[in-house]
This record gives sequence, structure tokens and C-alpha cells, in this order.
Amino acid sequence: MRLLILLLLMLSPEVYAAASFKIPRSTVVEITDSASKRIYPLFIKLPKHYHKNPQKRYPVIYLTDAWYAFQIVSGATRYPMNSNMMKQAIIVGISYAKGSKGDRSRVRDYTPTVSKSWRKKTGGAHQHMEFIERDVFSYISNKYRVLPNENTFIGNSLGGLFGAYILMKKPKMFKNYILGSPSFWFDNQAIYTLEKEFLTQKKTVEANVFIGIGERESKTFDSSYEMVKDAEKFHRKMGLWQQSKLKTKLYMIPQANHQMAFPTTAIHGLHWVLKN
Repeated sequence: MRLLILLLLMLSPEVYAAASFKIPRSTVVEITDSASKRIYPLFIKLPKHYHKNPQKRYPVIYLTDAWYAFQIVSGATRYPMNSNMMKQAIIVGISYAKGSKGDRSRVRDYTPTVSKSWRKKTGGAHQHMEFIERDVFSYISNKYRVLPNENTFIGNSLGGLFGAYILMKKPKMFKNYILGSPSFWFDNQAIYTLEKEFLTQKKTVEANVFIGIGERESKTFDSSYEMVKDAEKFHRKMGLWQQSKLKTKLYMIPQANHQMAFPTTAIHGLHWVLKN
């Protein structure tokens, strides 16, 4: 082993550059949406001692925008989980449909209503939600040792909007919701119309909901939308739902804009819902 380490230290930077970095204990599989037949890659990372504890079951963290969020959440949780400050969990990043160009997949899949002002297809959130519940959940639960009813959702921007939609449509689908800089402005704030519909259905909500927003996500600073006010408004509305087992937290991130806020939202939100 010592000889191997010495040989590695003697290698030139060019040799190091030839080997690409891979996230430890991670793999990528492809899942087919049984309804739409679209294929979605899943990025999966197992906890450090998963194979050494064959009887242990784990909570699962599900991420939208896998290409962006998987690397951030994997790196940010490594130390807290390994030091037992945070519960060990399986991380699953749900990527975009294969063959989709640009952001077409995320715009379609994460938006809850059809907006005529968008050229790209919108309004596929309900189908995407059912795909996750039906196909992704079943694959992960059959393949890995998971704790039932211990799922955490993390979404950012349109992904945060998608998470709020799931919260109101199928609140029991996840135990924890971490909504980063949610795009509540979409389709003239249609989310608040959906919230009114949700109130008439009198669903029981037993969940922990964390909203993270950068203080510069407003027209006063760096945003084209009043995202701070929208986040505050949705947080207030949740407080009026009269749900005794609903816990909420709004976290304002100092000096952060839309491009900067998510890493802080992710680690603070996960610490809030999964801390030991």
C-alpha cells in the first residue's frame, strides 16, 4: 500500500488529469416511465457503510435536476453523514428525459400548469409526479434497503415549484420537502390558484417543509421576479392550513441570488430534516 501511494505521488499532473473523477459508491441506471415511455437516468449513491450493514434500512433523498444537484448534495452531505451528525441516506438524482434538448424536459416535467406564454411544452408535473411515485419509488424500494415513508424531496427553482405541487397534490408522497428558490412566479403565480383548490380538498399534511431563498432574489437586487415575497407568501399560507403535524421553516440566505442560493438551501434543509 505504501509503495502504491509513493508511486501515485510521483505521477505527473498530466497522468492525474487522464483519470476522470467519479463519486464514490455511485451508479447510473435508466428508468422508463411506464406511461409516457420516456427514459430517465437515475444517479444513485449509497451510504458509506451500506454493504457492511446488511440488515439496516435507510431513508432516501430524491433530487430533481440531477446533473446539477447530485454533485452538490453528495459533496455537502459527505462529512455530516460520515461524522454521524446527519442520518445516513441513499441519494437518488432524477435526471432529464433522454433525447430532450436544452431544458425542455425540466420545463415540461416540473411545471404544474399549461402556460400559453411559453414556447416550450409546460404542464407535465402531474405525469412526472406519478412517474416518480410509480416507477422510481418501486425500483429503488425493490433494489435497495429503504425505510418506508422516509423520503425527502429536494428541488430548486422550477424543481422547487414542482415540490410545492407534490406537497399539495400528494402530501404523503414525501415526509420532507426542501424547496430551493421556488419559481412561484410561473404562469402568473398559478401555484396560489392550486393552493385554493388544495384547501377545498381538506387533505391531511404530515410533513416537514423547508424553503430556502436568497435575499437578493427580488427585483430590488438581481431577480426579474419577486421570489422572496413569493416564498414568504407561500410560507404564511402554509401556516394557515391548520395542520398540526406540518412543520415549516423559511430560511433567508444572506447576500445570495438565484445562482448562489441552492447549495446553502440543500445542506441547511437536510440538516433540519435529517439531523441526528
